[in-house]
Amino acid sequence: MEQIDPRANLLKLSADKGVSLASLSALIGRNSTYLQQFVRKGSPRKLEEDDRRTLARFFGVAESELGGTGDSVQEISFEPAAAGRQRSVAPAKPPVPARRPMAEWFDVPRLELGASAGPGAFAVGEQAIGALRFAASWLRGQGFDPAMLTAIAVTGDSMEPTLRDGDEILVDRTPRPMRDGIHVVRVGDGLLVKRLDLAQPGRIGLISDNPAYRPLDLPREEVAIIGRVVWKGGRL
Repeated sequence: MEQIDPRANLLKLSADKGVSLASLSALIGRNSTYLQQFVRKGSPRKLEEDDRRTLARFFGVAESELGGTGDSVQEISFEPAAAGRQRSVAPAKPPVPARRPMAEWFDVPRLELGASAGPGAFAVGEQAIGALRFAASWLRGQGFDPAMLTAIAVTGDSMEPTLRDGDEILVDRTPRPMRDGIHVVRVGDGLLVKRLDLAQPGRIGLISDNPAYRPLDLPREEVAIIGRVVWKGGRL
C-alpha cells in the first residue's frame, strides 16, 4: 500500500491552487509560518484534527490526503488489543455541544503597510501582524477567493471622503484584466491607493477623490497593479 505523505500533498495542493502556505496558515487561525514549518521542518509532527478538516474542505479532498485516517470528517483512533484479550469498549460519553467549524470563517491577514503617497512595499514574504475575520460564505458570495485577499490600512487623506486615514481595506489580488475603480498600485518605491483612469491607451491615470490632489498621468509600464480595493472598514 502506498504511503501517503501529508506534507508533500499539502505543498502540491497549495501550488496547484496558487495559494501560499502563509495564507493557508491564516485560514486555520495560525501564525503565518505555521504550515511552512510543518512542511519544511516537520513541526508539528502532524496536523491537528480541526486544522486538517478545514484544509481538506478548502481543497475539496479527503482528510486522508493530509494525514487523516479516512474520508470521514469525524475520525476514530484505536490501538490494537493485547493478544488473547478482548478489547473493552468505553462507555458512551454525553454529547458535547458542537463548535462552529473554523471552515465557516476566514482570517484575512493584515500587513503592516500603509497604502498612501509614502514609501511602501507589498511582497509575498511580508509578515502578518494580525487578521480580520470574515464569514467565508460571505466572502465567496461576493465572488472573492478568500486566499487572494489581504488587509492593509490607509494613510493620508488623498482619497477622502471615500477612504479616510486609518481605514482598513481589503485588497483582492486575483489576476484580472484592468478596469476602472479603486486599486492599490506601486509606483517606484511608493504604494498608492487611487482610482484608475484607463481612457488613454498606453497610459494610466491615478485619480485622488480629494480634489486637493492633482491626478497623476503615467506610462503603463511604470505602474504595477497590486490589487483591487473591494471593501473598507473604519470609524464613523
